[in-house]
Order: sequence, then structure tokens, then C-alpha cells
Amino acid sequence: MVRILIAEDDPLIGSFLEKGFRNQGFSTLHVDDGEMAQELGLSEEFDLLILDMGLPKWDGFQVLQELRSRGKTLPVLVLTGRRERDVVMCLEAGADDYMRKPFHFDELLARVRRLLRSTGSGDSHVMSAGGVRLDLRTRRATVGDTTVDLTGREFSLLETLLRHADQVLSREQLLSHVWGYTLETTTNVVDVHVSSLRKKLGDEIIESVRGVGYRLRVR
Repeated sequence: MVRILIAEDDPLIGSFLEKGFRNQGFSTLHVDDGEMAQELGLSEEFDLLILDMGLPKWDGFQVLQELRSRGKTLPVLVLTGRRERDVVMCLEAGADDYMRKPFHFDELLARVRRLLRSTGSGDSHVMSAGGVRLDLRTRRATVGDTTVDLTGREFSLLETLLRHADQVLSREQLLSHVWGYTLETTTNVVDVHVSSLRKKLGDEIIESVRGVGYRLRVR
């Protein structure tokens, strides 16, 4: 699953971005200061960094300079409300793209997908098991010769099951991988989305293991 690090100190914008990208099937982590963004950008495995320029502790320009000086090639998309000169400085320092605030999420999403394609991030190959094929680049699923339309969350759930084909995954594991939940919860969101996937893919593809969870069957 593609992992996006969001460095944004405005809690409303940060929450908006997390919700939007998770609805599209991405995994996200949100931090609100530049020092943490720099540490995670160096130490964690992310596919892309969305970097606000006006961060506390370290501003976005400092974070970008540090990442590039340490040889980190992580794609960086800068968010800024600053002057044209500051945008140019960021691009010259190694930013891959930028967007001015305020912005439309659809355009931001398109730019993120373009960056991921151009850098080869996010496992762009086709996965297949149990009669299902999933193209991670076009985000298209097929069963036999039939193309299946999936929501962003259904796509992420199917991708997780395919990566662990014929392996039983608990509801807690699926919640962690797909929704980013790390605490125990009584939500039935996994069951609801598995039921939806079965209607689209066929009942026999995803198997229920009583008292444990689900697995994608390899025929």
C-alpha cells in the first residue's frame, strides 16, 4: 500500500488530507512540525511527502534541504501560500511539485498520482491470485474478463488480501492495514466491506474463517 507522510500544522487541513487520501486507498501519517517530518522522512519508508512550508520548529524549506542533503530521494510535493520566489527556492532545493493554498483536493490527488507514477513508487505491477487481477497503477480490478469497479477502501482491502493470499488475516490486522486503526474496536466496518467485495468479485473468492477473520482463496 502506498504510504504518504503529511507534514501540515493546520489541524483542519491535516485532517482533511488524511481523510481524502485514505478514502482513495492510501495509508497516511500526519505530523504537525518540521522536526518530526524531517526525522520520519529520513527514518521511515514512505512513498511521498506532502510538505507545508509554514511548519513550526523546522520550516518546510529546512526539512527539504535536510532530506536532499542526506541523499533522500523521497518525492516531495510542497504546499505553500507564500510568494513566487519561495516556490522557486523550493523547486531548486529539490521539491518535485507544489500547490498553492487554497487548493482543490482532486487536483492535489492527480498531482500525487502523477508523482508516484513518474518515480515508480507504490508497486505499479499487476497482482493476481484466486482468479482476481489487480493493477496497482490503473487501480483496476478484473475477475476473468470482467472489470470490477471498486471504491478506494475496497481497493485497499483487496490489495491487502492479495498480498497475503491464502493467509488468514484477522479483523484487527485488516483494520490496521486498511483503515490505520491501532486500537481494539467493535466496529463492523471490515465485515461490511468484505460483504461488498464478495458481491462484486463472487462469494467464493474471499473465505470467512470462523472466529479468526478472512482470507483470499488461491484456487
